[in-house]
Amino acid sequence: MDDHAHEADPDARITSPMQEFTTEQAMTGGAVLLVGLLIAFGLPLLLL
Repeated sequence: MDDHAHEADPDARITSPMQEFTTEQAMTGGAVLLVGLLIAFGLPLLLL
């Protein structure tokens, strides 16, 4: 049976958990998460 992988070498693929990131990128992600949570939960609570 032939292997029809979408990539030339699937073993060389890097997935997100394996990639390194900087503290600045982590802080940006945290800020985006906080804003999203405030919109998702804060606005509905304010409108009650």
